[in-house]
Amino acid sequence: MSANVQRLAPAATSEAKTAAEVFALPMPAARPGSWSKTLTSIAANVVPPLVVIALILVIWQILCATPGASLPAPSQVWADAGELIVSPFFDYGQGDIGLGLRVLTSLQRVAIGFGIAALVGVTVGAVIGQSIWAMRGLDPIFQILRTVPPLAWLPLSLAAFMDSAPSAIFVIFITSVWPVIINTAVGVRNIPQDYRNVARILQLNQVEFFFKIMIPAAAPYIFTGLRIGVGLSWLAIVAAEMLTGGVGIGFFIWDAWNSSRLSDIIVALVYIGVVGFILDRLVAAIGAFVTRGTSAN
Repeated sequence: MSANVQRLAPAATSEAKTAAEVFALPMPAARPGSWSKTLTSIAANVVPPLVVIALILVIWQILCATPGASLPAPSQVWADAGELIVSPFFDYGQGDIGLGLRVLTSLQRVAIGFGIAALVGVTVGAVIGQSIWAMRGLDPIFQILRTVPPLAWLPLSLAAFMDSAPSAIFVIFITSVWPVIINTAVGVRNIPQDYRNVARILQLNQVEFFFKIMIPAAAPYIFTGLRIGVGLSWLAIVAAEMLTGGVGIGFFIWDAWNSSRLSDIIVALVYIGVVGFILDRLVAAIGAFVTRGTSAN
């Protein structure tokens, strides 16, 4: 009897394994890799703008390739200003430099002027935002000043500084500081009361409250103002350089106009647009990193 049981045991074990194999669940299908999702996302964001740009170039070529056209066609722009496109950092001396170097010169002024505007704007906005009466009294003045065009400030800055470089930096500052102040003040006013109550319970002083409560809570508003301000800074420096001279991108456009180099002007406008877009995306990326976990812009 014991021997029969022993002989039947392997057969039973084999049948159990067979049953287990029959009812085994199928393996789930492999999911596409993250690289394919990344490529799909890049294509969805890159292909549509490229198609639109190609259509614009085709229409532009058709409209401006006819004899007597007032503007050069894309093919003519490439023939006249191809070196500015393919070699943006050439330096032949005596101010004859590529558009890349001119853009860097303008960006240096923007960095100084906008940096001062950001520091002053956040500080002043945070102070004003603490008082409803200060908001009501100063907001109309800020709204009036922010509508003054950049070039309207240039004569006063030239009279005050007697030099083109600090005058251009002042124009950048005075143009871009207002949206930073206004948005920061609004953000501070909208800090939830619960945050202020927590600061009282923890007995935070004004400096600790500023850095630990106020700035993080108002960060989405602050970076909205900074994005507006950096765009205005780039607009201001181009306009100021047209009148103050130097080697910046704004002076290049004015000099090209005086020399009737329309192709150079078109290439410079593309540079200005691309750099302005990059500046906006850069500030937006920094804002998204800093404000992660808080309310979105």
